[in-house]
Parts: sequence; C-alpha cells; structure tokens
Amino acid sequence: MADLGIVILNWNTRDLLRRCLQTVLASEGVERFRVVVVDNASSDDSVAMLRQEFPQVGVIANPVNSGYPAGNNLGLRQLGYEDAGRVREDAPRHAMLLNPDTEVPPDALARLVDYMDARPEIGIAGPRLMLPDGSLDLACRRSFPSPQLSLYRFTGLARLFPRHRQFGRYNMTFADPGQELEVDAVVGACMIVRREAIAQAGLLDEDFFMYGEDLDWAWRIKAAGWKVYYQPQVVVQHVKRAASRQSRRASHEFQRAMLIFYRKHYRRSTPLWLHSLVMTGLLLKGGRAMLAEIRQPTV
Repeated sequence: MADLGIVILNWNTRDLLRRCLQTVLASEGVERFRVVVVDNASSDDSVAMLRQEFPQVGVIANPVNSGYPAGNNLGLRQLGYEDAGRVREDAPRHAMLLNPDTEVPPDALARLVDYMDARPEIGIAGPRLMLPDGSLDLACRRSFPSPQLSLYRFTGLARLFPRHRQFGRYNMTFADPGQELEVDAVVGACMIVRREAIAQAGLLDEDFFMYGEDLDWAWRIKAAGWKVYYQPQVVVQHVKRAASRQSRRASHEFQRAMLIFYRKHYRRSTPLWLHSLVMTGLLLKGGRAMLAEIRQPTV
C-alpha cells in the first residue's frame, strides 16, 4: 500500500503539467507514492508528452472533457478509491488532488503525509497556496458559501471589511496567512484526503462540472465526523485558472456550482426572503443562462 496517491487532472496545460510533474517526481521523504494523470481530451499533445517524458506516471486519456469531478474520479478509481464503503486494499493511505498549474517543493508531499499521520482526526488538509505575484490564493482556506456569507460577498461587505471576523469569514481574511486553522474547506488545486474519509464519504459529486465539487466533498467528509485543516507551513505555488481561463463555460459553471451547492445543502433551511435574495443574486451574476438552470426542478 502506497502512502500517497496523486491525481492530476489536465486540460490543455501541457507545459505547466510538465513542470508540475518534474517537481512532484523530485519529491523527497515519501518513498511510496503513485501518480495518475487524467487528460480530459486536450488538444495540445499533453498525452503524447506524458507518454514520452514520464513513463513512470499512469495516464488516463479521457476521450471527452467530462469535467473536473468526473475526471478526478477516474484517477481516484484507478488508485483504488471507489464509492462510499468500497475502497480496494491497495488504495494508498492518502489521496491528493493536484492541479497541473502547481509546483511543489521537494519536502511538501512528505510534510503533508506526516501532518495527516500525526493528526488522525483530520480528513482533509491543504497547504498555503501562493500566486505568481506573491499573494495568497484565498481559496486555500474557506468557509462554506452559506446564504449569509454569499450575501456579504454580493453586497461588497467582504471586500470592504476583509479583517472583520464575520464579513471576512468566507476566505478567512481576518486571519494571518501563517496561522494554522480549522476550516470548512480547502481547495481542490492541492488537497490531501485520508483513505478512511473517502471510504465513508465516497468520491466527488459529478453533478458539478467545475467549481464547487471540492466544497461539497469537504461538506460530506465533515458530516462523517472528520476535520478539515489549512496547513500554512507547507507552501505550494499555484498559477490559478490556467485551464479555466481557456473555457468559455467557466463563468457559467461557477454560478451553476453555487446553485447546486445551495440546493443540496442550504435550500431546505433557508427562509423564503433569503432564498429570494440568493436566486436574485445568481440571476444577476449568471444572466439568462442561469434562469434556465434555476427553472429546472430540484432533484
């Protein structure tokens, strides 16, 4: 059984993927780890590059772009993680989702594995993600996007008062980036997940196409009794949106993801007046395309 199984989902980011894999394979301190790259029908010869330059890496050439959660699930299943309650004996002790636009320092993987091993109550952990300009990727430590927190963001209160413990709670902007925190969620660009937590919660929800699936996974894993932590002592570089900025549907899928997450986790407990505000906000952000999504019946 490996200590770590890494899934990297790629879509048309060949050169960033090459650099990501170079840093992953140069990792020190973790002797037993497996890497699977799932390519979501790239048109930039990513698969050919992988097979020529990285024969030690598992490659799944998905013939269609099935989205972020579905693509990652292909890799997780290849590693031995299956539906809730069905994890093969050879599945690694921990799984990692890693975006191809990241670079990991040599000790990052070992430190994250050691962190999980030392804290058996943690189901998910994520490192500090730093953007190319040296700023913090705010998505690496988050609260769930409740209707209340979404209202703070929509009205601009979160931006105006980032240090306020209530208004700044979604991205935890009131806390020092170097402070270890228990959070609701980290980000799928780099997150390590315990095998037993996956066994209880299952894989990513494929109703999402991109965005929101990492929040939903954290919700289900927390509901199973596990904790989620931001570990800032491990620092990973992240270009961010290297693939999604190429996608015409990215903006729509972000709003659609928020709708799915809201319906799945908050709709039943949200009063009508606040529900109306949430729908109005989604319509203003998403336009006519969101109107069709909202009109679809809730499953």
